[in-house]
Amino acid sequence: MKTLNRMVLATVILAVAIASYLAYDHAMAPFTSPTLADYPIQGIDISHHQGAIDWQALARQGNVRFVIMKATEGGDHRDKRFAENWKASRDAGLVRGAYHFFTFCRPGREQARNLIETVPVETDALPIAIDLEFTGNCGKVPTVDELSAEIGAFFAELNGAYPGKPIFYLNQQFFEQYFRGNEARFPDHYLWLRSIAQEPGQRDCRNWSIWQFADNGTLDGIQGPVDLNALCPSETGFAHLFPVVAVD
Repeated sequence: MKTLNRMVLATVILAVAIASYLAYDHAMAPFTSPTLADYPIQGIDISHHQGAIDWQALARQGNVRFVIMKATEGGDHRDKRFAENWKASRDAGLVRGAYHFFTFCRPGREQARNLIETVPVETDALPIAIDLEFTGNCGKVPTVDELSAEIGAFFAELNGAYPGKPIFYLNQQFFEQYFRGNEARFPDHYLWLRSIAQEPGQRDCRNWSIWQFADNGTLDGIQGPVDLNALCPSETGFAHLFPVVAVD
């Protein structure tokens, strides 16, 4: 009976966490997408869900300068299109990055080994990104202690294999629940903030570096919706990857 009660309680906690996540995500009405004049470096994030991509058509668009693609999830899942997308995006002249979907039900070290075995180490790529969210995750809602310990173990296993500090993808609700006031308990990182209902209030990149502003974008070369992102204009950590281009 105690085991059953714990299972029910865990299910309720997870449901509340996901509901809060989605409520925050869609709390406000859609807004006008950022312009290239205000955010000159924009890009996308993808996974196998986008299917076969016409990379040359995609790269001809001014609002696609970079792509962050799913590589791995948990301890053994690998995106079936990662290797193809990794090569084709580079051939198209786009700046690339890889992300790992961090599951709360597998040891951090195990997840890191999955990433190492999948993603090449390349100096012209964006730093490794870690996707931290409840949506699509397992049934566990970790405590701050548990999450920080497993993320710490993840990066201990990586042991600096990939250059640069990592990128953490999350939304404001997840940040408030785990990171605010606890930043020192996590590795130094760039923040990739999901905010599809409003523009982040911080414009000088002290609080965020990449902004995911839409999850229903339409672009030549991709059939169906795709996530759209913008680099904070004053972020200098990735400047060496992006040559200056004129904006019409």
